[in-house]
Amino acid sequence: MSTGALVGLVVFGIALLLVLVVVTRLHAFIALLVTSLVVAVLGGIPLAEIAGLIQQEMGGTLGYIAVVIGVGAMFGEMLQQSGGARSIAHTLLRVFGDRFSPWALGLAGLIVAVPVFFDVALILFIPLVYSLARRSGRSLLYYAIPLLAGIAVAHSFIPPTPGPVAVAGLRGADLGWVISLGVIAGIPATIVGGIWFGRRVCSRIHLEVPDFMHLPPETTNLRAAARVPGFALAAGLIALPLVLILLGTVSSVALPDGHRMRGFLAFVGHPFTALITATLLSFYLLGTRLGFSRDEVRRMATKSLEPVCIIILVTGAGGVFGKVLLATGVGTAVADWMATSRLPLVALAFLIAAVVRVAQGSATVSMVTAAGLMAPIIEATTESELLVAAIVIAIASGATVLSHVNDSGFWLVSRYLGMSEKQTLRVWTVMETLVGLTGFGVVLLLSFFL
Repeated sequence: MSTGALVGLVVFGIALLLVLVVVTRLHAFIALLVTSLVVAVLGGIPLAEIAGLIQQEMGGTLGYIAVVIGVGAMFGEMLQQSGGARSIAHTLLRVFGDRFSPWALGLAGLIVAVPVFFDVALILFIPLVYSLARRSGRSLLYYAIPLLAGIAVAHSFIPPTPGPVAVAGLRGADLGWVISLGVIAGIPATIVGGIWFGRRVCSRIHLEVPDFMHLPPETTNLRAAARVPGFALAAGLIALPLVLILLGTVSSVALPDGHRMRGFLAFVGHPFTALITATLLSFYLLGTRLGFSRDEVRRMATKSLEPVCIIILVTGAGGVFGKVLLATGVGTAVADWMATSRLPLVALAFLIAAVVRVAQGSATVSMVTAAGLMAPIIEATTESELLVAAIVIAIASGATVLSHVNDSGFWLVSRYLGMSEKQTLRVWTVMETLVGLTGFGVVLLLSFFL
């Protein structure tokens, strides 16, 4: 096929996917598979090979993604049920004091949302936000926006949350570099979208705690509530897998081939080993040591897998879509087009993710789709591991901007803060856009030196 025809095939594939998801309301998992089949047929892949290609790529993708997301979900559930997340928030508020409480909440959201999902982190902390707003008389937004920004950054930028893990796994990015760049881009994004914007918007929109909002029930097991883990233990367990993964990454660069410590650090720093270690420790330190029975720990671990199954399947289907595009020859065609274009890869990744995000709403689906579309370009060009990691964060940034009425997070925030749709657009949508643009700006700047 000619270059023009292949580019047209990509455009058609994106349009078909968006129609299936947005117009026909087909589930993203099925929509990605149907789009992959159609694109494979139109792209000239032999019919007898299509099913095998899908099977091979689905298995290859899930072999990595399923383990990381599944084990990470168990760890996050233990942190939530034990009360460790609340312990982190209360300690930070005590240390920072009332004057700097927005910074404490932003940092708490950034730390705790690394192992738990966005909605869980919000539900965990919203009673604390209500309490602070009632006590101080300030607008609810003064405390809520920094918290939401920290949670949003961790949810999109920092593994082992599903979005960046999925994109990193699909594109073969080193998770250590993704974590490093995610933190580097995420901190200023939290400050701009959370602290700076929060202080300005609360002076324009004063929100009281909504009358209709009942506090969510305490999620900590009541029998064990008297023994809540301390800040050091909870934060240390969150940091452990991140530090191990970073050690594995640094050792591959700093130590020569054949060094006896390089193999050991590569083993303990692999995401599988790092997350399994942290999860096993959480079973004991946040579970049985605090009074939970072994059956209760097992039930919590099982429960944690329920919401991640669909994320894992969607991620696998996204990998299939990317593989099909690569097999049609799109990679070579787009790489040739990029060679004559002045648009940086990081900017292209951001724009693709942003377009899909606006069209269909889900940040995770946007990341997976953009990663699939960027796959041919990355496969067809020789890029450094750091630049690939920057592309991952650029995709995450694009999938964060312009959240609106087709995003479940939009309605969740609107409900808990008691805002109208217009207010939510002025507050939540602007905050998400500032977070995404700031993160993108940081990685775009860094990409010129990578």
